[in-house]
Amino acid sequence: MAVNNSLTKTAKTGFTAYLTHDAVKNQINNVIGGANGQRFISAIVSAVNNNPALQECTNQSILSGALLGESLKLSPSPQLGQYYLVPFNDKQKGKVAQFQLGYKGYIQLALRSGQYKKLNVLAIKEGELVKYDPLNEVIEVNLIEDEVARENAPTAGYYAMFEYMNGFRKALYWSKAKMESHAERYSKGYAAHKGYTFWEKDFDGMAYKTMLRQLISKWGIMSIDMQDMQTAIEKDMAVISEDGTPDYVDNVPEEPEEAAAVEGAEPESGSGEFFG
Repeated sequence: MAVNNSLTKTAKTGFTAYLTHDAVKNQINNVIGGANGQRFISAIVSAVNNNPALQECTNQSILSGALLGESLKLSPSPQLGQYYLVPFNDKQKGKVAQFQLGYKGYIQLALRSGQYKKLNVLAIKEGELVKYDPLNEVIEVNLIEDEVARENAPTAGYYAMFEYMNGFRKALYWSKAKMESHAERYSKGYAAHKGYTFWEKDFDGMAYKTMLRQLISKWGIMSIDMQDMQTAIEKDMAVISEDGTPDYVDNVPEEPEEAAAVEGAEPESGSGEFFG
């Protein structure tokens, strides 16, 4: 269902009013059905009202991103951290909302598949790593027993692993120096060190998502049973068009509003911020 171009104005001009148009209602009902329509509308209106930067984005980019999150059965609540709608400046379209999967969203989709026996991602603190053998993917650590002391200790690296129900296992370890190099390479905002990106505000959270994406996208099952995960990886960090097509536009993240949105970005094909 195409939405008339006259409706595709910014949320600033009235996102709630935009949702009352018949064409928009039909688009929502076609994706999620009438029974869940009001719940969906309430959740997304709340998200927009609580984020002034998001209110500047086009209505359609907000709605399409939210419909994608709903189709994946993920919540837009920042407290849950499953996915986010993050304002970006697009050189062609102006301010648009990008769909960004949080690391907790990766975990939800993986566990929901029923394929995973184990899934873990962890910050390794200084002094804990004894040895990591990348050839056999065997790690030896002595974890700090005192939880408070461990929480406050500097991070030395990141470890992620999964094991499928069939016994297939994969593990990965990155030093913090490697993660920082990765962030500086793919995040323009982080490389500028202006203090507004989530790499700077929550480096561990960004690193967790990077590790999970590296692990799952390269070695995870991408069968029909894992369609939600495949869709999420494909459309993560994209502006979602009306027909559901991901658009990896060349963009510049909002500053400092990006920090008010949520986690940072991981676009592909040279767009904005990337951490996958």
